[in-house]
Amino acid sequence: MTRERILVVDDTRQNIELVLAVLSGSEFIIEGACDATDAIAKIAEFRPDLVLMDIQMPGVDGLELTGRLKANPLTRDILIIAFTAYAMVGDEEKMLAGGCDGYLSKPINVLSFADEIRLLLRSRR
Repeated sequence: MTRERILVVDDTRQNIELVLAVLSGSEFIIEGACDATDAIAKIAEFRPDLVLMDIQMPGVDGLELTGRLKANPLTRDILIIAFTAYAMVGDEEKMLAGGCDGYLSKPINVLSFADEIRLLLRSRR
């Protein structure tokens, strides 16, 4: 069985570390990136199946980076999930309209997070 690759893009290191801790020991291979520049480099090298994309980041935000990735033939098929604290009415629709393939709000439920990731990956197949 091939282990699926997940890239967590978040400017808050603790969020990356939490995802690494929650998903460690699972069937995933996980990397972190702290901003858009780091994410672009890691995507080229790591070739993730799924990107958990923080939306509110300094410089290039998550929606802008998502747009760039979806416009590129080499990266447009990567599953990009908005991974954000934005949880107001209409925020999920905004993320999907911005090119994200799904939406997960922070804070995560550590008991169900791995199952949510599996479900998102399965929905893509």
